[in-house]
Amino acid sequence: MTDLNQLTIAEARDLLRKRAVTAVDLTMACMTAMDAADGLNAFVHKTPEIALEQARAADARLASGAAPAMCGIPLGIKDLFCTKGVPSQAASRILNGFRPEYESTVTQKLFDAGAVMLGKLNMDEFAMGSSNETSCYGNAVNPWRRGNDTTPLTPGGSSGGSAAAVAADLCLGATGTDTGGSIRQPAAFTGIVGIKPTYGRVSRWGIVAFASSLDQAGPMTKTVRDAAIMLGAMAGEDAKDSTSAAIAVPDFEAALTGDIRGKKIGIPREYRMDGMPAEIEKLWADGAAMLKDAGAQIVDISLPHTKYALPAYYVIAPAEASSNLARYDGVRYGHRAKLAQGDGITEMYEKTRAEGFGPEVQRRVMIGTYVLSAGFYDAYYNRARKVRALIKRDFELAFAAGIDAILTPATPSSAFGLGEMADADPVQMYLNDVFTVTVNLAGLPGVAVPAGLDAKGLPLGLQLIGRPWEEGDLLNHAHVLERAAGFVSKPGKWW
Repeated sequence: MTDLNQLTIAEARDLLRKRAVTAVDLTMACMTAMDAADGLNAFVHKTPEIALEQARAADARLASGAAPAMCGIPLGIKDLFCTKGVPSQAASRILNGFRPEYESTVTQKLFDAGAVMLGKLNMDEFAMGSSNETSCYGNAVNPWRRGNDTTPLTPGGSSGGSAAAVAADLCLGATGTDTGGSIRQPAAFTGIVGIKPTYGRVSRWGIVAFASSLDQAGPMTKTVRDAAIMLGAMAGEDAKDSTSAAIAVPDFEAALTGDIRGKKIGIPREYRMDGMPAEIEKLWADGAAMLKDAGAQIVDISLPHTKYALPAYYVIAPAEASSNLARYDGVRYGHRAKLAQGDGITEMYEKTRAEGFGPEVQRRVMIGTYVLSAGFYDAYYNRARKVRALIKRDFELAFAAGIDAILTPATPSSAFGLGEMADADPVQMYLNDVFTVTVNLAGLPGVAVPAGLDAKGLPLGLQLIGRPWEEGDLLNHAHVLERAAGFVSKPGKWW
């Protein structure tokens, strides 16, 4: 049998239900893999006692014969999710020592379904970053390498620890959050599947906020089927989150029929960026051909306001971040700076925030505060909101014209080396989100699927964008693409 930690969620579920393996055995296998992978810096707070307690409880449920699909499945939880009694610090020094007295809705739903928490996963500080280089825990490392080159690569961001852990088989799945591509870009960089659901499909309660109108939690898994299973356990209306939708959660796994005959797949001409690498261009064309071979109709479409998406996103997201992060002031919880004789409350705020926030968070807070200030609110923030409405309208018109899903690249490149962009203009890093931010601005579901390797042997992903609330249909398209691409590569173990 495959090493237990290498199983998919679907495989493990079937073995657990047959009583061929136990949840404790599965959890122990993942904990062994996790402890041997400290070089990846994916897990930053391990919870072995909680994991074994949950695994034993899962085995009892399984023995009773009435266990949900996620029962006994070992997961990693992104450090952005509040977990009761367990450090939850959003990879920031300012939340050092914070142990919530409550459970986020998503983790509670997963635990109610019998899932097992192995620990908390590394990420960019407050989810602000595309490379997992802004974390107070240090960089998470991609398990993939460029052939025999030992240069450590980024796993992407902000859900870099989640991506690295799933790709390296340290857990069977992981939670991620996506504000501008933070599930889909790391999934593409590490050869796994990641879905950002429709805004409102999954509760945001108990998830440390970055940009409240954009943030959405989703699963990061080894296969599309696993993503469907895990999303079903995470999704649903929540009275504690006024933005969660009162829409029934369908059986996403049952939607994976593999039949997309007659479906229309849009190829947006505006996503053909200047200087796009030939490998990305070819991957995109190959993906379209795979969907066509499966019976879909490929249609050229226009999303004319795409070129304004990044500028609009990098006004709206920092504006919301500056508002959300105002609460971290050294008064109520988290880090408080040591004060000198004579320092007052203003000095306490200034010193606490200067010590607690890293440079990228400081940069975005300052941008956000600037665009919300009295003299610039209309020039920047209001204008960005109008552009956002136009981007959303572009997608609405495409779907109204009969498009069922939209195919694009997931990222403009494969994973780059840690530190390779450190000295570059920050805008160069922001360009990693060029294919993903439109989906958040429009509130749509989007999924990244591994589709091939580049010349250096690194994974490349394609993105499918779906109609709002039709994650089942979107996952079915992704399932067809996954099957046609036949991506089975795994990183060579060096850690």
